[in-house]
This record gives sequence, structure tokens and C-alpha cells, in this order.
Amino acid sequence: MKNVFRIKLLAYTIVGLSLFSACQKKEEIKKPNIVFVMSDDHAYQAISAYGHELNQTPNIDRIAKEGAIFNHGYVTNSICAPSRAVMLTGKHSFVNGKVDNLLPFNWNQDNFAKQLQGNGYQTAMIGKIHIDGLPQGFDYSNVLPGQGQYYNPEFIENGDIKKYHGYCTQITTNLALDWLKNKREQDKPFLLLYHQKAPHRTWMPEEKYLKLFEDTTFTPPANFFDNYDKRPVAAQHEMGIFEHMDLAYDLKMLDEEGEIQTRLRKHAQNMYNRMDSAQRAVWDAHYKPIIKEFKEKGMKGKELALWKYNRYMKDYLSTIQSVDDGVGELLDYLDKEGLAENTIVVYTSDQGFYLGEHGWFDKRFMYEESFRTPILMRYPKEIKAGTTVDQLIQNLDFAPTFLDYAGVDIPSDIQGESFRNIVNGKTEEWRDAIYYTYYEYPGEHNVQRHYGVRTDRYKLIHFYYDSDTWELYDLERDPSEMNNVYDDAAYAEIRKNIHEKLVEVRAKYGDSDEMDQKHLKRFLEAKNLKH
Repeated sequence: MKNVFRIKLLAYTIVGLSLFSACQKKEEIKKPNIVFVMSDDHAYQAISAYGHELNQTPNIDRIAKEGAIFNHGYVTNSICAPSRAVMLTGKHSFVNGKVDNLLPFNWNQDNFAKQLQGNGYQTAMIGKIHIDGLPQGFDYSNVLPGQGQYYNPEFIENGDIKKYHGYCTQITTNLALDWLKNKREQDKPFLLLYHQKAPHRTWMPEEKYLKLFEDTTFTPPANFFDNYDKRPVAAQHEMGIFEHMDLAYDLKMLDEEGEIQTRLRKHAQNMYNRMDSAQRAVWDAHYKPIIKEFKEKGMKGKELALWKYNRYMKDYLSTIQSVDDGVGELLDYLDKEGLAENTIVVYTSDQGFYLGEHGWFDKRFMYEESFRTPILMRYPKEIKAGTTVDQLIQNLDFAPTFLDYAGVDIPSDIQGESFRNIVNGKTEEWRDAIYYTYYEYPGEHNVQRHYGVRTDRYKLIHFYYDSDTWELYDLERDPSEMNNVYDDAAYAEIRKNIHEKLVEVRAKYGDSDEMDQKHLKRFLEAKNLKH
């Protein structure tokens, strides 16, 4: 009897262990879903989780509250298309070839979506990508052509152009939710790139948010009237709110009488003409009184500068409110369908943006406001709610991080690093410097070509092409980057050390002066062909 009992016990044990092993194996192969939300030109200052109190973004904030907020997220090249190419490939612009908005991107090269697609993921890209050609690596794509339009936009669905009626931000959200609900294979893990146009120029708010900040007066940053002392390259910019922001195109002063004639008025008229009669009626009811008051006041000088700043901020922040709404709809869907626990949600922007700092709008420079980008991340299965990440993370790191979470081998030629263990709190070991490049010059906004390195405290920038200018900033003492200490004798040793760090990171990533000249030649040739 004892032997029979032992045999039965052994059999039950084997069966039990087999079932446990099978369940464990099933759990191990349950890959996380990934939703990668990217807006365009969304400054970290305009996300309330970062504490700047310009606006309220409760749904985006929720990602940080239930997951992690990154205080030192950065891009490698602060301009739309190159930033997105870096995000896809995990490689610097000078490696993936998309160094500016003009030169083409080679979709035949590898990207993280292709890797996930080849490892059982359903993949979709919806919204703005701003890279010509049919996106590769996606089972489904429905993207805006170029910059796209705020009202009644066209989308390119799997290569076919279709026009949609309504507001672009809401349409993009609807398309993303439709794919999640109706177009994906429900039994597969999924990757969704959900990319909004807003708040890109020209900041056209949704009808329901036109009056959101009507009673708000914004105080500009302390360096709004910057005189660019010891920063000659910054002084030659063409991105000043006062000097360069177009009254008709940017600030909606498109008067019926045609008295406000501006360089970009025709473009403003074209955007207005896209609206249907009902949309124009709501738009006119809001802007016509503003236009009338503007013309009557005849403002000049400082008064005009502050007026332009406030009009810019009201429109810019209003477009963000619709983006936040979309994030809320997405998070609600994941919760309702029981997908939240096993879904990684990342919110970021393709770069930062100036909200009056140095008197500017736009991006491009390596200064903090455009170099830095918001990153918020939720993954309940691994990331503790309320996590704060202070390490130097770049958009270069998204590709390897997503592959790491999916259990996919990271290709050896990817230059970014997975920050999975950083955000999970498993290690503090990380890079001590990040590298930046900018190439689109001569070009819009007149920002010179430059590259540089940033550590936790110092930043070194080299402007080149028709100048040879160096700038060094002590970010602890001078977070607004107003005092270039490159020639300050007190910083001689620091200057020497950070020059050595710059040489080190350029060698690490394979950049050089020869590479700069190669891309400059390509850029100038393409520019000549275009014109």
C-alpha cells in the first residue's frame, strides 16, 4: 500500500509541477502592450505635473501619478522629423540619415516597430509622423501628410488619402481608439504609436476651448527681454515673439478689411478657408472682437510685445487641452477593457518649446527649453506609482527600452540604452553625459548649426558653419543660461574637462567634423534642388 501511495503521490507531484511550469511559461510569454503617445512641440513647462502652473493637464498628469515622471528627458536634435527618426531607430541623426526636415528618411532601415512586428506584435501608427513615405513596421498606419491641418484634415490610411471632418486632435484620438477596439487582433500584444499634431504652430484651438484662457493674463519669463549679452549666435535668431511672430498667421489677426498685411497672411487665409461655415462662425465670434480691439489700440514697443506673448500663450495652451482630453479617453479605454495592468503608456513630445524664454517661440537651440522634453510613463506591473527619474534620458533610448520590455533582443547598432532598470529602481548606474546636434542652417528661424554635450551640471555648445563660437553654462548657478562662462578664468579647469567629455561622446557615437561637412553638403544640394 505504501508503494502505491508513493507512486500516486509522485504522479500528482509531476502533474502539479507540469501545470505550474506551464502556467509560469504562459505568464512569461505574456508580452506587454505598448502605447506611445507623442505630441508635437509640447513644452514640459506646459504640463502641470512639472509644476509650472501655466495650465492644468490632469490626464497627462495621471500617467505620472500612477507611474513615473522624468525630470531630465532630452532629445538629440530639437526639430520635428529628425527627432521622430531618432525615436524610431534608436540612432543619432547623423547615423540614421534624417538630420533635418529637408533630407529624406530611409524607411528601409530597421526600427523598433519592425522588431516588435517580427516578434508577434500587432503594430499601428496613427497621427503625425512628418516623415515622407509609407511607414514601415506597421500593420496599420493612418498618418497626417507633412505637418497636417488642425481643421478638416487629410490623413493617409495605409497609403490612401482620405479627408476627415472635424478637429485634428479629436480625429486622431478617434482613429486610435477605433484601431484598438475594432482593427487589431485581440489575442496579440500590440504597439500603438498615437501621435498628435498639437500643439505645433499655428496653435489653432478646438472650438470648445477658444475661450479657455480668456480671463487669464500671463506673466512672461524673467528673461523675456533678453539682450543676449556674450551670446552672439542667439542674438541672430529669427524666432522672437515680438519681432518675428506673424500677426495674421500665428496670432489670428486676419481682419476682413485686409488692413493687417503680413508676410504669411495668405497662409493664414488658407487655414481659415478650410473650416466649414459652422466652424467659422464660432471662430469669428471669438477672434473678431480681439481683432477689433487690437486695431483700435495701436500698440507698439513693450506693450505690443506683451500682448503678442499673451495671445500666443492662450492659443498654444488651449490646443494642449484637447491633447489632454485624448489622453484621458485612451487611459479610460485601457482601464475599462482591463488592459491597464499589462500596458506600457508613455507620454512625450518630439522636443521642447520656448514659451517666451529669451523672448522666443519655436525650438532648435540646445538651450534647456527646447533640448529638454517631457517624459511620463505608466506600467503598473513594474513601475511604482509616484516614481521620479532624475537620470539623463534621451529620445534615443525609447527604442531599446521598448524592445527590452517586450523581451526582444536589442540590435547591436542601436545607440540608445534601455532605461527599464532605471525607472524600475533596480540600478542607478547610467550615463553621465548626453550629446546633441542641430543641422538645419541656413534655414527657417536662423539658428546656426551646432553640437554639444550636457552633464548633470554643465553644458558646452559649439556653433559652426559661418561662425566658430563656444558657449559654456553652469546650470546649477545659471539655470536660465544667461551667462556664457566659456572665457571665464574661474571655469578654465571645467572647460578643459567638458571639452574632453565632448570628444569622448562624439567618438562613442561616431560623430566628427568630417561627418558634419558630409551632411552640410547633402543639405545644401537638397536646398538648391528644392529652390
